Amino acid sequence: MTDCRFSCTLDASTESPLPHVWEHTIGSGHATLALRADWQSQLLRCRRELGFRHVRLHGILCDDMGTLVREEGALLYSFFNVDQICDFLLSIDMRPFVELSFMPTALASKDSTVFHYHGNITPPKDYEAWETLVRKLVHHWVERYGSSEVRRWFFEIWNEPNLPAFWTGSQTDYFRLYQHAARAIKDVDGALIVGGPATADNAWIGDFLEFCDGGAVPVDFVSTHHYPTDAFGKPGDDTVSQLAQSHRSVLRDEAAKVHAEARGKPLYYTEWSTSSNPFDPLHDQPYAAAFIIKTVMEVRHLVEGYSYWTFSDIFEENYFASRPFHGGFGLLTVDGVPKPSYRAYELLHRLGDQILPVDGRHETVDVWITRKDRCATILVTNGALPRHPIRTEHVVVEVHGAKQIASAFLERIDDDHANAPRAWLEMGQPERPLPRQVAALETASALVPVPAAFRMEGDTATFEVNVPPQGAALLTVHLS
Repeated sequence: MTDCRFSCTLDASTESPLPHVWEHTIGSGHATLALRADWQSQLLRCRRELGFRHVRLHGILCDDMGTLVREEGALLYSFFNVDQICDFLLSIDMRPFVELSFMPTALASKDSTVFHYHGNITPPKDYEAWETLVRKLVHHWVERYGSSEVRRWFFEIWNEPNLPAFWTGSQTDYFRLYQHAARAIKDVDGALIVGGPATADNAWIGDFLEFCDGGAVPVDFVSTHHYPTDAFGKPGDDTVSQLAQSHRSVLRDEAAKVHAEARGKPLYYTEWSTSSNPFDPLHDQPYAAAFIIKTVMEVRHLVEGYSYWTFSDIFEENYFASRPFHGGFGLLTVDGVPKPSYRAYELLHRLGDQILPVDGRHETVDVWITRKDRCATILVTNGALPRHPIRTEHVVVEVHGAKQIASAFLERIDDDHANAPRAWLEMGQPERPLPRQVAALETASALVPVPAAFRMEGDTATFEVNVPPQGAALLTVHLS
């Protein structure tokens, strides 16, 4: 085994800011789930342990939220349920990244729907009535919470209108939908933040901005989605086959293209994940942890927000899957057990707010070094996409200018560490774990800090760690 060598000098003059863009927003599913006590409990945990500041939901305008219904020919507006969600978010110091979708039946032009909860995906039969709905809802929120609060929210129009599964209208129809909604929002308060086009696969960015520029339509940010499986492989290929045709930094490269197309507008990815398959074993494995860390660290300078889809397997787009580790999108299982992906965000949350340049390159190993006050963190991943070569690597990191070190400890995520899915397999894959089994899985998921060995030569500290395939490690170094 050969050494993978990296080095860094702790020099404040070389530091650059590290905004935690991955903490701006986290995804969820159907808005009604936010009324559940277990959903709320899990989001509170994510807020406390991972630092997420906004949450994005589908379907706040759907009939089951009661936002707008028609009774005996009259339109009835009711914002009670959406207020319950917003009240909870504010109570835990979070805020909504408001996705205005789907179409209330009372306004829908047709009856096409998506997901098991039947979100209507058709244009409104009356765009003025759509604008009125948006204006009433946003005006109500400003009255209830105050302008200064709602100005900290984000308003995004629809979800993936470039896909027939989510929008039966044309691009022109979506632009019209956006124009009416944006006008309604800005009529309430010109300082409110609105954007789009919320497309899948980085689509429509140039066309959308040209439309807004040409019609003086307000747009404060650009939003889109991407997954590493977008546009790879052929229909019917599985996720592994699609990823095998990709490369390690595919999402960074796509984000760079969109960043260039965004014309200086802030860029928010309001969905991304390890794959787009809602039942993909990769979501549950240590692979996801290494992939998440590498991806967010590579796009950090390109985006203002990078929202992982989703924080919990309390999720019901196709059906509500109650089996733990079924390959769901969530960072947490339905029982609230952290997956390796959750622990990845925990490591990321511990990074400092300044990042230092690191010398060294390797085909599968990446190293980032951050600092905050007298604490330095060394983050290491050894990751490759499926069907790409990878092996355990001996990583050597030299930190110059360390002077005196008070303590150092190491935390790992890999097959043997912070790996609750393996513990679940070993206990016989119970369909519904008993409370004692859930407690055992929680223990198996934990990051366990251990003292980290290092050697000092003058003011240079050298750290060495073996990182297995698809593994991640964090060295936390307290400086005297």
